[in-house]
Amino acid sequence: MEFDFTTLPERDRYRLLSSFVAPRPIALVTTLSAEGVPNAAPMSFFNVFSQEPPIVILGIQTRPDGSIKDTVTNIDRRQSFCVNMVDMALAEAMITCGISYAPDVDEIATAGLTLTPASQIAGGWIAESPCAMECVVEETIRYARREIILGRVVQMHVRDNCLDNDGRYVRHENYQPIARLHADNYITSDRQFELKVSETPPVGVTQKAAE
Repeated sequence: MEFDFTTLPERDRYRLLSSFVAPRPIALVTTLSAEGVPNAAPMSFFNVFSQEPPIVILGIQTRPDGSIKDTVTNIDRRQSFCVNMVDMALAEAMITCGISYAPDVDEIATAGLTLTPASQIAGGWIAESPCAMECVVEETIRYARREIILGRVVQMHVRDNCLDNDGRYVRHENYQPIARLHADNYITSDRQFELKVSETPPVGVTQKAAE
């Protein structure tokens, strides 16, 4: 099958992209409104793109009626946000946070979660999250119905049992984030395996490090 994205309707482009670029990790993004109300919203158009500088990226669509989401309004005003990773223990609360509430509703409290004050940005991070990254806005790319937000990570909070004793490598038995496939379908990283490059590559082939 062939699909011409220059003529394909938006919904069909979304269906194809989100189905094949998967699974995508979930960012439960916490922000703070101008009035000081905490906000939390799940984002699956999210990933890490660089370690130097340490950059994560969010893609946030407008609402169906074209209005700007509270998360974007808060990020534009505060120029900061926090990405809270989601595991199975947070799955139901994450879905609750995805409901469209009025701007004066604290989704974090509504979902039964605990907000911990941030170290370097306004607002806070979710204590129940296995890993949370405080970010300041590095750059925002604006389209008619979507904002692409690049955030520089300035602080990371990690649950103690998620890392080995040296604080270097993830304990996969304790850190199993969930990710989105398509529509209401998700997956968890509870089945992991190793793939290693041969120590003696074929003649004339130079090994390169994976990004």
